[in-house]
Amino acid sequence: MKAGDTVKLADIDPDETHGFEKGGELETALAKNIARLDELQYLMYAEHQRALLVVLQGMDASGKDGTIRHVMTGFNPQGCHVTAFKAPTPEELAHDFLWRVHRDVPGKGDVAIFSRSHYEDVVTVRVRGLVPVRVWKRRYDQINNFERSLVENDVVIVKVFLHISKDEQKRRLQRRIEDPKRQWKVALSDFEDRKRWKDYMRAYEDALRECNSREAPWYIVPADKKWFRNLAVSQIVVDTLEALDMRFPPPAVDVKSITLE
Repeated sequence: MKAGDTVKLADIDPDETHGFEKGGELETALAKNIARLDELQYLMYAEHQRALLVVLQGMDASGKDGTIRHVMTGFNPQGCHVTAFKAPTPEELAHDFLWRVHRDVPGKGDVAIFSRSHYEDVVTVRVRGLVPVRVWKRRYDQINNFERSLVENDVVIVKVFLHISKDEQKRRLQRRIEDPKRQWKVALSDFEDRKRWKDYMRAYEDALRECNSREAPWYIVPADKKWFRNLAVSQIVVDTLEALDMRFPPPAVDVKSITLE
């Protein structure tokens, strides 16, 4: 996507795989990317000049948790933390909507992954009518200013929208209902939100258009096929980190003068 592009999610096939097929070659490519993430995170930690923030958005069952579980395993947990943004607490509601988000922005050398994010405040609150129109509409500019400030302070932002079809979501939710090991994930709100599918698509389209910038672009990833989703997200993050052209810092001491006894 380019900044300001019109977004029509109905024109993007959630089942698209761009010619990739499930199998050994894909698994090899994914494993290679995961290994590369480990190398790049180590380099970023050593360089200590910037941070990485990965934002995952999507409808319920679109694969945010699965992406973290199968892709972000390449990151060393010592330098990576995951925040799953749920309904704000009373303390969080007492502050501006970005307060709780800024608290979890990574420091230099570290990685943060957001499962949902500040975009709930222009999507969910809009669809459910939790705040007036005049409030959520002005948040687009506030988000853009916030993200621009992060980028200017050396936080690299990767924003991924996991694009799932309504039919595939139905299949995944049905599996949750039927599988005792997944039933704990069932929430009535998921089924209420399905009734507002078109409203959510419009809200996401507006957020993707209004908050897509050169500094913090959106990537729309077809997510009906989990294996393609994982490969695509891993490649996006690898490409982003490699483009930084990071370098190891010079040693703090003259290593040639050190003699081990």
